[in-house]
Amino acid sequence: MKWIDRMKEAYGRQWGEVFRFGVVGVTATALQYGVYWLLIHWLNPFVAMTAGYVTSFVFNFIASTRYTFRVAANARHGIGFVFSHAVNYLLQMVTLHFFLWLGVGEQLAPIPVFAVCVPVNFLLVRFFLKR
Repeated sequence: MKWIDRMKEAYGRQWGEVFRFGVVGVTATALQYGVYWLLIHWLNPFVAMTAGYVTSFVFNFIASTRYTFRVAANARHGIGFVFSHAVNYLLQMVTLHFFLWLGVGEQLAPIPVFAVCVPVNFLLVRFFLKR
């Protein structure tokens, strides 16, 4: 009977992480898109997306370590987080370029970008923060 309780607890913890990641992810994505949307009127889309990404990154690291995965914000986690976000940033730039090339408007192009990149980011961040 104890193994069932342990499985339920582990299952609940995993879904809790997914839920907390969703809360942090939606907030970080909204923050990134908000900065992008404000800056797109004056800057190139890639510069605006980068500025939004940097703003979102800082929020995301603090929220992911303290709230989502509840781990210490140390150098090892920081390096893994930076690496996972470097991969995610490159993926975002490539997919942004792709959707702009397809003719999606500058103000809407980040939406499909996020749909592709957010799930990949979850897997990368979880891997590096939970090791």
